[in-house]
Amino acid sequence: MSLPEQPISPEAPTICRTARFEVAASQSSTTVVTAHGELDAANAQHFADFALRHAQKSLILDLSYVEFFGTAGFSALHTLNVRCAGSDIDWVLVPSAAVSRLLRICDPDATLPSSETVEKALALLQGEPRPLLQLVAEPR
Repeated sequence: MSLPEQPISPEAPTICRTARFEVAASQSSTTVVTAHGELDAANAQHFADFALRHAQKSLILDLSYVEFFGTAGFSALHTLNVRCAGSDIDWVLVPSAAVSRLLRICDPDATLPSSETVEKALALLQGEPRPLLQLVAEPR
């Protein structure tokens, strides 16, 4: 399994406030978008727009280099999840410790697709399709 190496956009990397966004593509029409730094109200929606602008058939969001992740980042991930579903784009998130901390609070049922590494995310995307998100809570 090979990791993305070639940038696919002349604008990569993109600096947005306290974050840097980069994009690369693998041979399997999967786009890997990486964020470095801080994702907060000043740049989280820019990150989601950047990721979707470069998404192909499938998308990996590598947030393993994110040092701060605010609630606006979670909101952007939710928006990205909805927009990916509407565009038939499979996606997986690779969280940092900061992202994982907020996801434990804002997404306790782990409804957003995530993986420990980019390699595992790529394997996950090449495997079984993930089930659709259920929007209505079932009694436990």
